Amino acid sequence: MRHLKSVFAVTLLVSAALFGTVYAAAQPTLVTIESGKLKGAEKDGVLAFKGIPFAAAPLGELRWRAPQPVTPWSGVLDATQYKPDCAQLPFPSDAAPLGAGTSEDCLYANVWRPAAPSAEKRPVMVWIYGGGFVNGGSSPLVYAGNHFAAQGIVFVSFNYRVGRFGFFGHPALTQEHPEEPHGNYGYMDQIAALKWVQRNVAAFGGDPKQVTLFGESAGGGSVLTMLTTPAAKGLFQRAIVESGGGRGMLMGQRYLSKTGPDGTPSAESLGINFAKANGIDDTTEAGLAALRALPADKVVDGLNMASMFQAATTYSGPMIDGTIVNESPAELITSGRWAKVPVMIGANSADIGFPRGRTVDELFAPFGADEEKARAIYNPEKSDKVFVVGARIAADQMMVEPARFIARAVSAQGLPGYEYRFSYVAESMRSQWPGAPHATEIPYVFNTVDAAYKDKLAPGDDAISKKALAYWVAFAKTGKPEPEGLPKWETQNPKTDFILNFTNNGIVTGPDPMKDRLDLIAKLAEAQANAATK
Repeated sequence: MRHLKSVFAVTLLVSAALFGTVYAAAQPTLVTIESGKLKGAEKDGVLAFKGIPFAAAPLGELRWRAPQPVTPWSGVLDATQYKPDCAQLPFPSDAAPLGAGTSEDCLYANVWRPAAPSAEKRPVMVWIYGGGFVNGGSSPLVYAGNHFAAQGIVFVSFNYRVGRFGFFGHPALTQEHPEEPHGNYGYMDQIAALKWVQRNVAAFGGDPKQVTLFGESAGGGSVLTMLTTPAAKGLFQRAIVESGGGRGMLMGQRYLSKTGPDGTPSAESLGINFAKANGIDDTTEAGLAALRALPADKVVDGLNMASMFQAATTYSGPMIDGTIVNESPAELITSGRWAKVPVMIGANSADIGFPRGRTVDELFAPFGADEEKARAIYNPEKSDKVFVVGARIAADQMMVEPARFIARAVSAQGLPGYEYRFSYVAESMRSQWPGAPHATEIPYVFNTVDAAYKDKLAPGDDAISKKALAYWVAFAKTGKPEPEGLPKWETQNPKTDFILNFTNNGIVTGPDPMKDRLDLIAKLAEAQANAATK
């Protein structure tokens, strides 16, 4: 009898194990990660898990603190909807409008993966959004990761703090928790998310040793920072920078606690200005407590892409804090002090820049002996429209030439450095746009052009989108952007000056047709850098 009871017990255990396996296989929308169970949703062969906490809510005493661990939950967390994007004032004409509300409680990640099981771990792509470090979130429709997942990628996006919540200095903060970094809280969120990916992506079928980090604008600049900060070492194996600069710090060089060599005020001094504007003069713990007690809308205080230059006396943006950021990415990459991984980098043909000069003559004066050559290249029609001419020069200075600079620096160190240019303009917009403006490549890379252009979507738009997606996916899978059946993409170097260009006439490869003008910009940038060090 005792023997029969033992056999019965073993049978029950085996049956339970088998039932559990079958049950789990029948419910692929259920996933268990380090902090608890999640339930996602399946659509068109893709599983999506949204609104997953990757750090504790940065509220109260955690406002302006490095991200803290998530408290595990019991039961099953509904992960079928986006959680709020980070507190901000949305930008009315944003090409990627937020799809969720905003809140200071915003440190959430989203994961898309193929629904079909795989015996092998899949490549992972992690997206960092742009928005000038004052706007942006992971919820816009154009950032959905389902098309990446349909190509065999485990795709991850996440929120990071922006504006004064993400980048803020104050003397009382610097004294608090000396064991933690200070100032660049948005960058700390990005690092926390990358560490979360390392610990949890295998639960979604992803390979933590095959992670590609990519981002655009402020997100592209963030990728450059992640490439060069020791705090992100080993957290990803490939990188893609879309319109992220590369010559200097994207929002200018500022220090946490000291005035810059050119007189740029410290982040702490701007934090003091902000506190005083809110009636807080105390720079000790009491003043910090009062700052943390301010309602979220008082901290936002109208700050967004349209107003950030007007807020220059009370908002710092990213800074050199001595821990996360020590030098500019350009200095670190050119000197070999960086992650040393394959890099894809590029910009758009009519990218963003901020003209410097009140007259056409002032725009060209910095070129010195090359002034007439610069005029012939940048103003062949001899226009007196300062902003139009200045925008051409400024875009090359801020985005286009720096992309070439970084690609060449990477290749010079024996690593793959691929440069692209995105010149394709949606068919419905060609009468308005002479070139591809800032951020317009994003829906093509994500193959979300239907969300971007809706009923104005043309077959050519969709075709170029599928090709852009294919290059990004191939790079994530192999470290080489070589999708089958598409033009070969060679690495950038000064001898061949090779780029891959997405144009209205298809994909064009070969020597950069903008070489002469970019050489002028490079010469000017080097002269200005040398002058700054004297």
